[in-house]
Amino acid sequence: MYENFTVTDRWTQEPLHCEWKGTIVAIATRHADATDIRFAVNGRPLWIAMPNQAWVEQKRRTGFVITDRLAAQAAGRYLKQSIENGYDNGREMYTMTVDEVLQHADAVVREAGSTDKLPSLPVIHEDLRAEDEMGIHLPGEPAPTLG
Repeated sequence: MYENFTVTDRWTQEPLHCEWKGTIVAIATRHADATDIRFAVNGRPLWIAMPNQAWVEQKRRTGFVITDRLAAQAAGRYLKQSIENGYDNGREMYTMTVDEVLQHADAVVREAGSTDKLPSLPVIHEDLRAEDEMGIHLPGEPAPTLG
C-alpha cells in the first residue's frame, strides 16, 4: 500500500520512490507530543509528524487504536497525496493535524478492508512478510510451512 510506492511529482513530473524507514515517538527525540514516521523519498529522508492526540481521539471516537502499521500507512497515504497536490519538496518534515491523521487512517482501513490486511513492517523484501522472515508469530497464528 503506502509503505513502499512511487508517485509522480506534480510540478517536475519526476517519479519519486517513497519507502517507509521507521517510526519514532518524538517525545524523546525532539520533545514534541507527536509520532514521527520516516520515509526515504528517492533516498532523501522525509518525516511525517503525527500528533499523539490522534491516537487518543481515534480510541475515543471508534473504540479502536491506531497501530504502528496503520500509522505508517496513514502517513504514507498523506505523503502520496501531498506529492500529487504539489508539496514543497525542499522540506524535510510535514506535520499532520489530528483530523488528517484520522481521515487518512480511516481511508487506509477502508482501502485494505481491515487492519489485518495491512502490510507488515519492516519492509524486508516485498515478497516476504516481516513476521515470517524474523520468525515472529502471534499466539494462535500458524507458522508458515517451509517448502
